Amino acid sequence: MRTTSSVLARTALALALSAGSLLLTAPAQARPTPPVPSPVTRHEPARDTGAATAPESAARRALGAPGPGLTDTFLGYPRQQVLAPDPADPADKSLRLGLVPYHGIAPRLNALQALGDRVSVEVAGRSAGGHRLFLVTVTAPESAAFARAQERMRELIENAPAAAAEDPELQAAYKTPVFFNSNIHGDEWEGTDAALRLIERLATADDARTRELLGTSRLYFDITANPDGRVAGTRTNANGFDLNRDFVTASQPETRAMRRIEIDKQPAVMLDLHGYVNGTLIEPATPPHGENYEYDLFLKNTYANALGMEAAVDGLGYTPDEDGVESAQIPFRDQQEGWDDWPPVFTPQYAAYHGTVAAHTVEIPLQVNDSAYSSLPVAELRRRSAVNVEVAGAAMRATLEFARTHRASLLADQIEVFRRGAAGAAQVPVSPETVPGVPGVGPEDVYTTEFPRAYVIPGGSTTAAARLVGHLIANDVRVLRAVHAFRLGGRTWPQGSYVVDMRQPKRGLANALLADGRDIGDKVSVMYDISGWSLGRLWGAAVRSVPAAPSVSLAGLPLRAVREAAPVGYVAPRGDLRLRLTDPAEVAALNSLLRQGVRVRRAADGSALVPGSARRAAAGAARTYDVVFSPAASFGGTALHPVRVAAAVAPGELFALREMGFEVTPVSTAVLNGGFDWSGTDVLFVSAGLDPGALTPAARGALEAFLAAGHGLVGRGAVGAAVSAATGLLKARAVEGPEDANGVLRVVNSGPVTAGSPAYGFVYAPVWFTGLGPGARVEQSYAGGGSPLVSGHWRAREDGTGGPADAAGRASVVSGPHAVLFGTEPLFRAHPKGVFPQVARALLIIGQAGRG
Repeated sequence: MRTTSSVLARTALALALSAGSLLLTAPAQARPTPPVPSPVTRHEPARDTGAATAPESAARRALGAPGPGLTDTFLGYPRQQVLAPDPADPADKSLRLGLVPYHGIAPRLNALQALGDRVSVEVAGRSAGGHRLFLVTVTAPESAAFARAQERMRELIENAPAAAAEDPELQAAYKTPVFFNSNIHGDEWEGTDAALRLIERLATADDARTRELLGTSRLYFDITANPDGRVAGTRTNANGFDLNRDFVTASQPETRAMRRIEIDKQPAVMLDLHGYVNGTLIEPATPPHGENYEYDLFLKNTYANALGMEAAVDGLGYTPDEDGVESAQIPFRDQQEGWDDWPPVFTPQYAAYHGTVAAHTVEIPLQVNDSAYSSLPVAELRRRSAVNVEVAGAAMRATLEFARTHRASLLADQIEVFRRGAAGAAQVPVSPETVPGVPGVGPEDVYTTEFPRAYVIPGGSTTAAARLVGHLIANDVRVLRAVHAFRLGGRTWPQGSYVVDMRQPKRGLANALLADGRDIGDKVSVMYDISGWSLGRLWGAAVRSVPAAPSVSLAGLPLRAVREAAPVGYVAPRGDLRLRLTDPAEVAALNSLLRQGVRVRRAADGSALVPGSARRAAAGAARTYDVVFSPAASFGGTALHPVRVAAAVAPGELFALREMGFEVTPVSTAVLNGGFDWSGTDVLFVSAGLDPGALTPAARGALEAFLAAGHGLVGRGAVGAAVSAATGLLKARAVEGPEDANGVLRVVNSGPVTAGSPAYGFVYAPVWFTGLGPGARVEQSYAGGGSPLVSGHWRAREDGTGGPADAAGRASVVSGPHAVLFGTEPLFRAHPKGVFPQVARALLIIGQAGRG
């Protein structure tokens, strides 16, 4: 079994790793001001409790068409350019720490390129806040022909791994890709500065080891993955998103840029530099381990590199008494649970699905963010940051030595990841025999799955299906489409259906995105973040799995590979038109038409009816949003008008509202107390950051007057229910489940708010409603007949209350004439696209009532 201590005996590897010019570490220069050591537990909130304030411009950038990406892969190296400077920003939060501000990065990169022919700089994209995202490549110079040969080898490794494994030229000539990702959390700054220092050393060092390293490797540095947060001193980007939770959804431009790097560069090794855990935390992680990984290959390499980083970090000579620095720790070895690698929302775990066989989060030790940033003297902050830069640098240098000395085995293991996927080979469970040299491997570390033979998205002619297919392709998952009807798995599928053949190199990622997942509540007592997700259940498209069996084959089927989803936008040629409101794109199309002044009506089934006279406007919306306007049987119903929303909500919810085209004004307790003008609002949406008990008498009176005028509330979770209770809009008792319970679960839809929604929902800190008063309606219930949880982690409290069995059959969404309350999380981190329209329908119904 693993120990629970955070310090074990160190090996003599520290001496070996501190030798050589590249790996030589400077002696520690520090003053004693020991901070309190950080435990290896969550060190940031999982859920947003404050109201979002992101500007609309940031959402527009994230939702808009992508800008230019990386340079053509067939160009040689160096790929140098003179970067235009950014305006100096004296408010950049990096400056207080003595670190490089964002506006200082471009000049530094220009100077590094001028040092020789090893350093290249490209702009990988722009952040939600409009900042450039810099990718630096350090390698020995390459001709265009050499670079083309490297790209052909990279493609062979992924696309023909069995052949790559037998190719001696590839094994001799292929340059190992290594990726360093820095500053994904904007207020964890020092990885950027360590990267800039390391690049300078690599650019100028002339020793044999460095020449060998750069001749056999390409080193990629994402200098600051979150420049918005670096400048502002926030964990999140300009949209309020934690980018290290966004990889399944990829809603933000920074995440998509990192995804592109992972796919195009295909690193075998990567570090994601974070802070702050004392002593320095170096993955691999605790159970549960993602069941779709080739975890035996991942653990073998990740643990071996962790030992080298641990020795290098401890070899710096910092001590608890003199410097406040504890010895490094490796969660897999030193902890039982609490720092898991279950969900692929984290950068290293997502990287594993693209062939990275040694991937780590590294948490540097000394806190300089949050309360420390404002409370500590500048001298102490700068001392801590200087230590952190040294620690990050030691981890990076050790990783380069690992990549240099393990080049052949890293390449072989990356090839094997892809070979198993393409061949449909079984996963190899971890054990002392399959991962020799890794201590404490036991049954608690074994997580594997049964991959289906294929997934089918039937028909493929819906907006939701096109979105899902496009997302799979963007993640480098291979998708086929049927040119004729076909039989597979004992049934006939229609022409146009999409098929994901699970015998493909990145089957693990395909399954991680599409599968239900599993309930892991009986495996561990605590999880670091979300435990359940499923695009197959939550994105609104029908997805069916075809189990693997000897008789199931895709050979000879009329399937063709696709590089993009076929457009589905359509407008019926005659008569009035019907737009279903069961997809966020359909809601966005509706809001676009309403802004143009089109007379739209709401039908009894909740769909939108558009007059035939507005066919041209409908055609524009069909093209823009890829939605279908079908013939309408009649043109009755209630007139619709643009709904103006005041929203005290989490960042993901604000972003989702804007994605659906609502006119949103962010509010909070402070905003209302400052004298909010309600005249431009039709409905209030509350889930975070609004406490009715903290409102001033004037603010409380203004809110009550707004509601008394016939306007209403849409609330989510405990906060929304509290506002409803305080204002008396809807009699319902909110029962709260455990705060960390989360996952995908079965629901029963029964009202107009949830009409047309999937039979699945998502929860984080679930709520259910009892004691409904007169006029209250159950719109949705958690499924009964046992636990409604499909996948995730939801345990009862120690006293036995609050578990999924308590929620089974209970109301999860309720409504009244002037309020709708959600106990689920239909907009969580802008992820569960298929259930977004539940909130849209609630806003439309309550907002129109307020206008009436």
